[in-house]
Amino acid sequence: MAGTNNTNETGKWAENLAFEYLSSCGLAVLERNYRCPGGEIDLIMQDKKTIVFIEVKYRKNDLYYDVIEAVDKRKCDRIIKTGLYYQQSAKPGSELTCRFDIVAISGDRHKPSIKWIKNAFDAQT
Repeated sequence: MAGTNNTNETGKWAENLAFEYLSSCGLAVLERNYRCPGGEIDLIMQDKKTIVFIEVKYRKNDLYYDVIEAVDKRKCDRIIKTGLYYQQSAKPGSELTCRFDIVAISGDRHKPSIKWIKNAFDAQT
């Protein structure tokens, strides 16, 4: 169980880093760690007139595969389903268009690399 706490701590750190980065880029937070019966979305933010559903991924190194590869079709489908649920619920701004982004964080925690992929996938994928 010690690894679980460390993994959770690292995940929270990565989500906070992504949140701070996206906020500095002008996005406004709508939800953090949004959960519904179908799944969970790390961050839901607003970029002008667009709701942005954001998956945050962290890997200490990407020697074996790119961080983006960790978001497979099954994960995309779950995020899309959760995003649609969010939009259909009585949330302010639900009439806005939406997109699905990934924030990939890699490297040492003291000097991480942040890669923001806008429109990483869409509901037709």
